[in-house]
Amino acid sequence: MPRFDLAGFLGLIQEYRATFSIVVPPVVLGLAGHPMVDDYDLSSLRLLGCGAAPLGADVEQRCADRLGCPVIQGFGMTEASAALAIVPPDAPRAGSAGRLLPGTEARIVDPVSGGDLGPGRTGELWARGPQVMRGYRNRPEATAATLVPGGWLRTGDLCYVDADGYLFVVDRLKELIKYKGIQVAPAELEALLCAHPAVADAAVVPRPDPEAGEVPVAHVATRSQVSAAELEAWVAGRVAPYKRLRGIRFVDQVPRSPTGKLLRRMLVEAERAEVEAGRGAGAERAGEPAGVA
Repeated sequence: MPRFDLAGFLGLIQEYRATFSIVVPPVVLGLAGHPMVDDYDLSSLRLLGCGAAPLGADVEQRCADRLGCPVIQGFGMTEASAALAIVPPDAPRAGSAGRLLPGTEARIVDPVSGGDLGPGRTGELWARGPQVMRGYRNRPEATAATLVPGGWLRTGDLCYVDADGYLFVVDRLKELIKYKGIQVAPAELEALLCAHPAVADAAVVPRPDPEAGEVPVAHVATRSQVSAAELEAWVAGRVAPYKRLRGIRFVDQVPRSPTGKLLRRMLVEAERAEVEAGRGAGAERAGEPAGVA
């Protein structure tokens, strides 16, 4: 497909009886909740893989239940020749990006102290193995910032590993929202929003705030009627108080690249420009009227 569209994707699976496909989280979300899926015969699918961004366990399970086949995740990047970890199909773990590939080592490193962290603690993922690049071509400074002595690759991703060695991706280190000095991961809030049956897609970004530094606000595309107050309460009941959404803006669609990558920078710049222009109160708050995409 030159460019993704859900109807075309579903039609190709039905026509060619595809047994396996690798997609990105927005596609899994569509497969889990879009009514169009019921119009196609997807019974040929035996396995669906997902990568490129964190995927919440709830959406993963909803998609698997609807398709009647396992949905598994993996973790990789170009600098690691595509893959570092994948969920074993015979031993899945919901919400996990899997276990390390053979010959691959990993560390979870505290971004502040540089010390190694134990199971269940979140830090930056460093990886080492035969698939790790030798460096960026003609970019020695970028190489030095990414490759640590000893052959370790700094992935820039916040992750943790459970006691059984399964990797869980929290978010990109550079995407963290700094609320009163406390770090808030947008991906966690996005996963919670996407678990709501009325939400088709969501992106959480920081809005500059004179008291808190930054506050998390959501841009949400919906598939049915829902209010900002309901979504804010949905998230607030599932997170610590400092992670609560401070605003929700309803949009026709969340901006993404042709491959499904969230164009977060566009939303961040829009929030910043609006605050600078003195219109920061434009986002909908709990208790105010909400639109529907």
